[in-house]
Amino acid sequence: MKSQSSQRAFAALRHPGFRIYFITSSLAMMADSIEHVISYWILFEKFESPALGGFAIISHWLPFLFLSFWSGALADKFDPRRIIQIGMGFFILVSCVWGLLITLDAIEMWHAIVLLILHGLAGVLWAPATQILVHDIVGPEQLQSAIRLNATARYLGLLAGPAIGSGLMLFLGPASGILINALIYLPLIIWLWKAPYGPRFRSNGPAIAREFKGFSDILYTFSAIAGNRVVITMILLGGGAALFIGNGYQPQMPEFALDLGHGNPGLAYGALLSADAFGALIAGVALEARGLLEARARTALVLAMFWCLALGIFAVLTNYFLALMFLFIVGFLELSFFTMAQTLVQLRAPQQIRGRVIGLFAMSALGMRTFSGITIGVIGGIIGIHWSLALSAACVFFLILALFVYLGRGKLPLSVNS
Repeated sequence: MKSQSSQRAFAALRHPGFRIYFITSSLAMMADSIEHVISYWILFEKFESPALGGFAIISHWLPFLFLSFWSGALADKFDPRRIIQIGMGFFILVSCVWGLLITLDAIEMWHAIVLLILHGLAGVLWAPATQILVHDIVGPEQLQSAIRLNATARYLGLLAGPAIGSGLMLFLGPASGILINALIYLPLIIWLWKAPYGPRFRSNGPAIAREFKGFSDILYTFSAIAGNRVVITMILLGGGAALFIGNGYQPQMPEFALDLGHGNPGLAYGALLSADAFGALIAGVALEARGLLEARARTALVLAMFWCLALGIFAVLTNYFLALMFLFIVGFLELSFFTMAQTLVQLRAPQQIRGRVIGLFAMSALGMRTFSGITIGVIGGIIGIHWSLALSAACVFFLILALFVYLGRGKLPLSVNS
């Protein structure tokens, strides 16, 4: 039976603190997307280097693989508000330096590499700390709603960012556009300064955070959650989906557009990318409007299985309009199962090491995306991207079947409220 909180439409938005956080963090996510649009265009125009474009993807996800756990440990020990502010400061610094270098026409390859690395570090500081802060703001009852709305805001930024970024470049030029974009991060920084959340404001008092002990901390965290099959299952689900699929199919969309052969390839490519993001956006709005899909481990696995099937069908389609429809379904299902997995991990993590557990999930579900370019792109160069995507989806599908078996052996309750 659904809890009362899960039935309320947009439950987390009923909390005044989360409303402000949602607006300011949505602006920051949009600014992140705008910066990608402008900086990637400048890199293409200046260097025309596919290798640098590939490095841009690696530098975005590799910090999540190596640093998410440490970032989560920082969020356990220190005020997550300040960690997020530091991350936002890095974003602003990167945008300002981009603007200065573009103005002076002084961009060199090493400049771009350093700025891309700093941007990746900013993202990994932001991710675990923001999940801790959201938990502090809304509490466990409205956490699933808050996580789903956060993910919806990210996809809204992915849709709005290219349009606004292109407009800024067109009307103001890339230098002025990216400098103005730096200002969009400020509302979140300012609000966090006095926001009444964090360790000092928790009703049960500040958690006693375990002292940071380097690599032994990872072993300690694994041992602390080893008996929790739900958390382990969701971490493995996120890692498997990221490793084999992640966002590795998105850079291959130009080839999918050409193979589908519908009208202008450029417009077809843009529509395919937008269909995925639009499906996720609609999922967030529709599920929140009706308070649907309470977070349950088996439900997350079933949704992920359908996600694999939808991707596999898309991979072999030859009809453009059917491809658009299935990419919409892919986006819808991805947001649904991913936010459910994240909710389960956060709610079941021990409070004193919650940041570390969230960091492990981010390391798995985001960091492993670093290698999705290999499973789909590199292997796709050998057997074709249609087959590589279909086989990658099949690998995740069979992994999920194994996770069903593993989960079924546990005696822990499988839903949030049970």
